[in-house]
Amino acid sequence: MYRILVPVDRNADRAMQQARYVSALDGDSGAVEATVLYVFPPGRASRAGELRFDEIDSAVDAADYLESNGVDVTRRVETGGAAQEIIDTVEKRDSHEIVMGGRKRSGVAAVLLGSVVQDVFLSAERPVTITGSEMRFSNGRRNVVVPVDRDRERARRQAEYVAGLPLATENVHATVLYVFPHQDYTGAPKHEFGEIRAAVDTAEFLEDRGVAVERTAIGGEVERKILAVANDRDADSIVMGGRKRSGVQKVIMGSTAQDILLSSNQPVTITG
Repeated sequence: MYRILVPVDRNADRAMQQARYVSALDGDSGAVEATVLYVFPPGRASRAGELRFDEIDSAVDAADYLESNGVDVTRRVETGGAAQEIIDTVEKRDSHEIVMGGRKRSGVAAVLLGSVVQDVFLSAERPVTITGSEMRFSNGRRNVVVPVDRDRERARRQAEYVAGLPLATENVHATVLYVFPHQDYTGAPKHEFGEIRAAVDTAEFLEDRGVAVERTAIGGEVERKILAVANDRDADSIVMGGRKRSGVQKVIMGSTAQDILLSSNQPVTITG
C-alpha cells in the first residue's frame, strides 16, 4: 500500500487540488491510502479531544472526495506548529510521500511557496509534491518527466521515487531528461544521452524495474527546456532532485527546482 500524507489548510481550492492529485495517483487501483491532516494553531483548544476535523470544510471536502474515488482515508487533526506536526505525522504514519498545496507569491517571497511548505521541504526525509493551482490530472497511464543533472546520487533518488509509485510497471511512462545547458546554437555539440552517467543510471534503474522509459537529451536553457518537454509529453508530473543550501539560500532547493516549482503547469515532486 502506498501511503500519502495530505496536509491541508483552510483554502478549499488548494485542498481539492491536493485530493485530485492523490486520487489520480491511485487511478482506481486501491493501492493508495491517504491521511488528510489539519493542524490547529497552538492554543486553539486546551485538550486535543476538543479538536474536530469536521470543523474544517476544506479538510472534509478533500477527505470526502478521496473516499468517493475509492481511496482509503484517515482523518486526523493535531495542534501546534504546522510544519513540525506534518513532519511528526509523516513519521508516525510511515508515509511514502507528502502532497502539499503550494502558493506563488510576489517579489522575493516567491521562493517561499508558503512558509509551511518551505519548512517541510527543508525538514522532511520523504518526497514532497506541490500541486499548486489550476492543474489538471488524468487517471490511468501517467507520463512523468524526470530531469536529472550530473549528480548520480540525486538522480538515483528520483528513480527510486518513480519506481515506487503505485502500479509503476503498468501505469508509469518516464521521460528521463538531461539538458545540456545553453547548447542550442548553430554548431553546438551533438547531444548524447549516453554521455551523462547519472541519466543512463536513472534510465537503467527504471527499466530494470519494469518502468517504460524514454531517454531524451537536448540543449538549451534548462528550466525552459524542462517545461517544454513536460508540456510536449502532456506530463502528469515533473520529478525533480532538489538540494538544500546553507544560509538564506537554503529555501531555494536548487535554482532550477525553484524555477520549475514556480512556473510549471504540472505537479512537481522534489525527492531531495
